[in-house]
Amino acid sequence: MLTAASVKKMARALGADAVSIGSIDRWEGAPLQMDPRQIMPEAKSVIAMAFRVFRGSLRGIEEGTFFSNYSAMGYGGLTYLYMPMTVINLSKFIEDHGYEAFPMGHQSDWRAVDGEGGSRRNYSRPVAPGRAAPDVMVHLRIAGFLCGLGEIGYSKVFLTPQFGPRQRVGLIFTEAELKPDPIIKPGTLCNRCMACVKQCPGNAIDPKKTVKVKLAGYDVEWGELDCKACDTAFRGGIPSDEPLAPEDSYMDSMYGKSVKRAPWTPFYKKPSNVYNTGQAVCGGRGCMRACMISLESRGMVENKFKEKFRRRKPWSVDWSTPAVETTSAPAAKPSKAKEAD
Repeated sequence: MLTAASVKKMARALGADAVSIGSIDRWEGAPLQMDPRQIMPEAKSVIAMAFRVFRGSLRGIEEGTFFSNYSAMGYGGLTYLYMPMTVINLSKFIEDHGYEAFPMGHQSDWRAVDGEGGSRRNYSRPVAPGRAAPDVMVHLRIAGFLCGLGEIGYSKVFLTPQFGPRQRVGLIFTEAELKPDPIIKPGTLCNRCMACVKQCPGNAIDPKKTVKVKLAGYDVEWGELDCKACDTAFRGGIPSDEPLAPEDSYMDSMYGKSVKRAPWTPFYKKPSNVYNTGQAVCGGRGCMRACMISLESRGMVENKFKEKFRRRKPWSVDWSTPAVETTSAPAAKPSKAKEAD
């Protein structure tokens, strides 16, 4: 017999770090292009899983010495490898019990809405009146909230009691009717400390303007996000209204503007992508690291550590001064025994 308990047990055995279930009626009033019932009209349950981002993957960015691990393991490894295998195999488990199920990972590049929720022009059209245009994309953070997995913080980053902001979310939709979990009340984790706003290098999170939505009877609110500013700062750049010479350009133009190098990147040029989109040069300075530090200081995160995360003064790069060249340590001299050989 398939039950919520058996599904959760299998999800954890397959690699999910946390799992919660929401009933499909919680999506009542969802926008057509984000309604899972447009994909599976007879769906009864949505299963949301959290896959942790290692705090250690943020260590190299915090120290300013090793940036690629967060993009590789915190973005690409989870998004394209680990999470798909877990949600795929859990969907098999559900279908082996006689119920349709389908997995949804962190990416859906065919979605008919853009990164800001608007429709993509001249992209796709509905196959019949009343149906959404392909492809529907369920809002992952809203789904996590409606399943009782966590809440949406002021930065719009999803927060869980187990890891704070350190996770990606995967979903499964199924026709199986499973006992739902209670929704976590907004404000349980996020106390609007505004650390995310203050430390976001791109000033992408508005401290006053907010987005308000009603979800399953709850008033949910987050800061208005400037996606373009976030997208540029994420890669270590600053938009410039002035054309730049090739040698002064940090990366290709974005959103019609040239891009200068920012003081939160130690790279002369933007590094290449890891997997498809992983290039988190800013390392989530505000929305991830500052938020995590704030939550941990208040004892709000269940995943405890022996030592605090921030142990040294945060770094910045002074690009107005010549670089300090580093030299490799000399190779160790062979031992006498080796020389005798």
